[in-house]
Amino acid sequence: MTPKKEDYLKIIFELGGRKRKVSNKQIALSLNVAAGSVTEMVSKLVKEKLVEHTPYAGISLTKQGVKVAEELVRRHRLWETFLVSKLNYKLQDVHDDAEVLEHVTSDTLMDHLEEFLGHPTHCPHGGVIPDKAGNYQEDSYQVLADAKEGSVVIVDRFIDNHDLLTYLDDIQLNIGDELTVLKHAPFEGPISFKLNKDGSRSSIGYKAAHYVFVKE
Repeated sequence: MTPKKEDYLKIIFELGGRKRKVSNKQIALSLNVAAGSVTEMVSKLVKEKLVEHTPYAGISLTKQGVKVAEELVRRHRLWETFLVSKLNYKLQDVHDDAEVLEHVTSDTLMDHLEEFLGHPTHCPHGGVIPDKAGNYQEDSYQVLADAKEGSVVIVDRFIDNHDLLTYLDDIQLNIGDELTVLKHAPFEGPISFKLNKDGSRSSIGYKAAHYVFVKE
């Protein structure tokens, strides 16, 4: 399987494709690729019976696709955890090296790495890490963009995208932050919020807020 196909399976998994339909647009935005490229790749994955595509509804992983995606995600996120926690990588810089390492790592090394890290359940950007048997907690799929004005939410995870993570670092939004949503600006404008830990106020772009997952 090519690295590109693997990237698609991982992002479909990350967007919730194990349990629900994911749109072409979501995939395109998350991977920074053209919509036409998504259509082409999804067709290939459908032929390989890794995903199902329902016109006008979206894309989801098949049972086989889920199994492949879980193993890819486990490898990638264990390496991300190691690079951030042990080698002090910045979160937005970890993806490419984790991508290289996951493809050259034996199953035995992955098992030892998981044990060395203390069997982590989540990676540095909040995504679940399946264990060797494929067990993991279910991710949250509520996005900050959908949080109502006045609601209090906790930042749960971010999509693994370099530009997004750089942006979130710039506005100092972190996993575990408790926010009060203040206002949704009209016409897809920014969303303003208050950081409850210190009362400071900030805002996040409409597009970026679709890739920050929160829980109440």
